[in-house]
Amino acid sequence: MWLALVGRHRSVVPALGPCRTPFRVLPTDLDVLRHVNNGVYLSLMDVARVDLIERAGFAGKLRALGWYPVVVAETIQFRRSLTLWQRFEIETRVLAWDEKAFLLEQRFLRGDEAVAHALIRARFLARGGGSVAPADILALAGAPPLPAPPPDWATRWNDEQAVWRGTS
Repeated sequence: MWLALVGRHRSVVPALGPCRTPFRVLPTDLDVLRHVNNGVYLSLMDVARVDLIERAGFAGKLRALGWYPVVVAETIQFRRSLTLWQRFEIETRVLAWDEKAFLLEQRFLRGDEAVAHALIRARFLARGGGSVAPADILALAGAPPLPAPPPDWATRWNDEQAVWRGTS
């Protein structure tokens, strides 16, 4: 809700980021140990990715075409805890893409301190069915410049996520 109210009045960011989204830890974010619940991190990451799309200026274009993002895979590492009322930011940026999906990095920052780090594989789907190629999303975003190559470990993780190993 907060982004819907203030998102239009925030600074514009590049289509591939970085985009810093500010937050404050609320009582509803906490688990029984009084730090942010691990599941809440994933929900906050969703909000920060939407903030990137909004502030990069192509959310309306996506909606008009009936295209929407979905997470294919994600992993997160926790380094420190976030506790009640602390301010922090999530920095979101696109690291790379392949023919099907984007690789994003999201870092939780409390000041200059990295609290958590996540990698996300995400793709876009069309409301009418089927998927949307990253090339089409990049064209919609104005063909932004290529990012620096991602670290090898991020590329290996992304390649591994492209293969479904679950049942059925």
